[in-house]
Amino acid sequence: MKALTYQGSKDVRVETVPDPILVESDDIILRVTATAICGSDLHIYRGKIPGMEDGDILGHEFMGIVEEAGRDVTKVKVGDRVVIPFVIACGRCFHCLLDEYAACETTNTGPGASLNRKSIKPPAALFGYSALYGGVPGGQAELVRVPKANVGPLPVPDALGDEQVLFLSDILPTGYQAAVNAGVEPGSSLAIFGAGPVGCMSAACARMLGAETIFMVDHNPYRLEFAREAYGVIPIDFDEDDDPADTILQATAGRGVDATIEAVGFEAKGSATETVLTTLKLEGSSGKALRQCIAATRRGGTVSVPGVYTGFIHGFLFGDAFDKGLTFKMGQTHVQGLMPELLEAIGEGKLAPEIIISHRMSLADAAKGYQVFNDREDECRKVVLTP
Repeated sequence: MKALTYQGSKDVRVETVPDPILVESDDIILRVTATAICGSDLHIYRGKIPGMEDGDILGHEFMGIVEEAGRDVTKVKVGDRVVIPFVIACGRCFHCLLDEYAACETTNTGPGASLNRKSIKPPAALFGYSALYGGVPGGQAELVRVPKANVGPLPVPDALGDEQVLFLSDILPTGYQAAVNAGVEPGSSLAIFGAGPVGCMSAACARMLGAETIFMVDHNPYRLEFAREAYGVIPIDFDEDDDPADTILQATAGRGVDATIEAVGFEAKGSATETVLTTLKLEGSSGKALRQCIAATRRGGTVSVPGVYTGFIHGFLFGDAFDKGLTFKMGQTHVQGLMPELLEAIGEGKLAPEIIISHRMSLADAAKGYQVFNDREDECRKVVLTP
């Protein structure tokens, strides 16, 4: 089969690799009909994620048709059209029974990314995301083995096209969990830092939940304009405004918004000092976006962080967060528990995640898709690949 493989920083290639086979009795083999490049895939593309090996198959947003099923698979059958959550969960461990699927204790053979993990078990395995998260081959391929097929693959109705449901695999539930973690309800005010796919899905879900005012901070004018037109956000370009948090405070009677969503992650553009520290590996992430979130959130408010972070941050300003009595909620998405209600919302016309798509390419052109998305060429917002 053909699959997109990692070969080093900014070097990904479509190659011929062996077809996957059933390994466990609850595996399925999926013939992929649509897959997407995620913003977190760009962390890998830029060589920022440890544990990647040459030849690893990328991709964790995908869907398709069940081609084979192990003897113990009961929830789906050959021929079913399904969306696959990017988190691999067993459904039976302590955390899965609490619907905390991203914390599954059994599926990840890797160590996870915690630096001070002690004896705690690693979080769930993820498709296509390095040996830290199990080294499981991803879905930017013609075929993919899907473990734990009784916990996750979601059958979708024929009435909905692939593009309408593809993002149930990651960015839509990630945006929804971010909005729920932010406590969004009718009348809420919100600021979203990052106008990429997760930031936009957060805005869409926040509107669905009743948010009244949404500020969005980014430095890509075309992304901000799209979000303004699609979700009615108030755009703030931080290349033009070097202190968006102060602008948000001034627009909210000096109090700040009820909640902020940090949808940028550890590669947020930071200060010159932070750039040096991260280059020297003396700091894991820039703290600038988080500092802005802390400053923009009202006392007693919430900071929700779907953006991926690694390692340690020197300039976190924990004292400011304490002084304001802020609540922080963060982490990988518990996708399996959110997919059914979001599928229903799509079917009812409450959500239209497909409008984020700007580029459609064949799997053969995946390397070009990564380069265009990474370099933000041609006003790229989201790339969908078709094998």
